[in-house]
Amino acid sequence: MKTTTDLGAVTAETVAVRAAGVSRRERTARFAQRNGALLVLIGLGLVMSLTFDSFGTAANLSQIAQQASFYSLLALGMTFVIFTGGIDLSVGSVFALGGVLGAWGAGVSPLLGLALPLAVCGLFGLVQGTIVARTAVPAFIVTLAGLLFARGLLLVLTDEGATTFKVPEGSWFLTLARGSFLGLGYTVWLAIVLFAVGMLVQYRTSYGSTLLAIGGQPVAADLMGLRVARAKMVAYTTSGMLAGLAGALTASYTASGVTTLGVGLELTAISAVVLGGTALMWDRGRCSARSWGCCCSRSSPTSSTGSA
Repeated sequence: MKTTTDLGAVTAETVAVRAAGVSRRERTARFAQRNGALLVLIGLGLVMSLTFDSFGTAANLSQIAQQASFYSLLALGMTFVIFTGGIDLSVGSVFALGGVLGAWGAGVSPLLGLALPLAVCGLFGLVQGTIVARTAVPAFIVTLAGLLFARGLLLVLTDEGATTFKVPEGSWFLTLARGSFLGLGYTVWLAIVLFAVGMLVQYRTSYGSTLLAIGGQPVAADLMGLRVARAKMVAYTTSGMLAGLAGALTASYTASGVTTLGVGLELTAISAVVLGGTALMWDRGRCSARSWGCCCSRSSPTSSTGSA
């Protein structure tokens, strides 16, 4: 016959076992929630590999990574903007503007082809960020106007699309997006480095904490003495610079600046951010997961091309 002490020990052990089971389930559910895009990407890759023989080849996977790298730069910049509770609808047009400026600048000097899009598109983002941070105009309205302005500026620079700037043959500007290292393009390695920097900023700097605080409770962040306006301006400037860089790299890849590129690309960037786990208009998300969201958004259309 069991004593009261034995019964108490058995009960405590049962509770501990059940708690451990619940804890394991919670950890599993939390992992699936935080890494949903990665799990979907793995599942999508398995299905496509079984369906199309050429999908799982090294050449096709490298091509997927190459395509995703351009859009991942847009998604990275968009992530910081969404962290603040805002949104940037101009990235598609700024992307195309960066491509045209990059192609034109490369005709003068390869260095100019890289620096000009960064400077102009960064300034474009700074102006938008200043308006959003210093006025009561919603980011949706400001960046929608920026989208139209950037697209109109493109038409002015290219005579309403009649002029296409070409990158000179033999320019080292072309190797920026066409070169490779260890089987992966330079743009893929650049995206990896920038995402690592983004993770460092988010987790190891006060600026990352400030962005999350602004996105969660902007009024409280301001009362705490955080530099809300400056943080927003930096976020929109970063988004503009990364969009311009992505456009310049696309010009390097295509050897030209095409005005029709970037139409609707802002939706691709937003979907990649959301697939990566960032909540719109809130303070939750991780930079590391944006890459999985980008790969998910690019794998499906690329797989059908690779299977041809």
